[in-house]
Amino acid sequence: MSELAAKAGALDAADELAGVRKRFVLDTVSDHAADAAGVYLDGNSLGALPANVPERVEDVVRRQWGELRIRSWDESGWWTAPERIGDRIAPLVGAAPGQIVVGDSTSVNVFKALVAAVRMVGDDRDEILVDATTFPTDGYIAESAARMTGRTLRPVTPGEVPGALGDRTAAVLLNHVDYRTGRLYDLPSLTAAVHAAGAIAVWDLCHSAGALPVGLDEHGVDLAVGCTYKYLNGGPGSPAYLYVRSDLQDRFDSPLPGWNSHAEPFGMRSDFEPASGALRGRVGTPDILSMLALEAALEVWDGVSIEAVRAKSLALTDFFLECVAAYVGEGRVESVTPAVHAERGSQVALRCEDAGDVMKALIERGVVGDFRHPDVLRFGFTPLYVGFADVERAARVLAEVLR
Repeated sequence: MSELAAKAGALDAADELAGVRKRFVLDTVSDHAADAAGVYLDGNSLGALPANVPERVEDVVRRQWGELRIRSWDESGWWTAPERIGDRIAPLVGAAPGQIVVGDSTSVNVFKALVAAVRMVGDDRDEILVDATTFPTDGYIAESAARMTGRTLRPVTPGEVPGALGDRTAAVLLNHVDYRTGRLYDLPSLTAAVHAAGAIAVWDLCHSAGALPVGLDEHGVDLAVGCTYKYLNGGPGSPAYLYVRSDLQDRFDSPLPGWNSHAEPFGMRSDFEPASGALRGRVGTPDILSMLALEAALEVWDGVSIEAVRAKSLALTDFFLECVAAYVGEGRVESVTPAVHAERGSQVALRCEDAGDVMKALIERGVVGDFRHPDVLRFGFTPLYVGFADVERAARVLAEVLR
């Protein structure tokens, strides 16, 4: 046994989250994989399947829908699912109950949040700042929101935000963690800078929720959105969520009002009167099958501390970088993920000349990460089900493929 393999065994033996792994279904080896065990390091794109979800979904389909049918809106709690599940997510992002509603996609929620943010600050502020390195959809949505509200869109990097803020700034849309590199941005200081300029801060938490503490309430974040199919393991296409800070809820003017966000949804009135609280973020009929699968998936967090998750995340990524340095020939890959803990999310991105072919070979060997054009290998470390032996094996197989 190599020294690093022995170290992995010792780290796994001391891991306080090791038992949580049993709450997931993990079988990541393809039929053609050459190795006996698989390693899943793509939870930053799609989380693994929690073991309790299939039975729960079967109950939703067969009993709640099949037998109770329309009665399930009341008797099975379908109608209140968006806010109930939002309250379940709230502790994972540092929010008190009553501020998160679940539904729609991340893109739709970005649009709601950004337009509502502009409406809150008034007409004299005519510029929106957007993270220039953001996931493309956020940029598309920001451009459309700017056109719709008559504002100018100005792309800047997160590091440029403090210097770009001014009395023209209406809202700032930022990513907590960069999806390509795994760089973690300073949410507290950037939020404070946005507020000092009199603007509204909108944060995209897709790559941080469920991987590290966020502290929405603690840091006074105005609005936030995020997906649930990555570190929250809600399943492919599971509904996203929208956070509206409690003291802003009576000013939240959604650009997508719907019957579900009406104060009297069954009144069928022609005039719109917004509901109170986070319910203003709802639009149409909730996607019940996906939403209740997500609710079941969130049970894997029972008894789990987000601080413990963060500690293990940093330990996993540190160990991976150590193994890569030991196993992979010098100069063959380059980490573009910050080494400093305060600037690192829960993934490691390695620049590699033939990254696309390398990732295909890794997947054939049972090590599943992903590739981002043109030359980045991404490895996501989900502390709830990734162990240190997984990390050592992934680095070892990477070295073998590169040789």
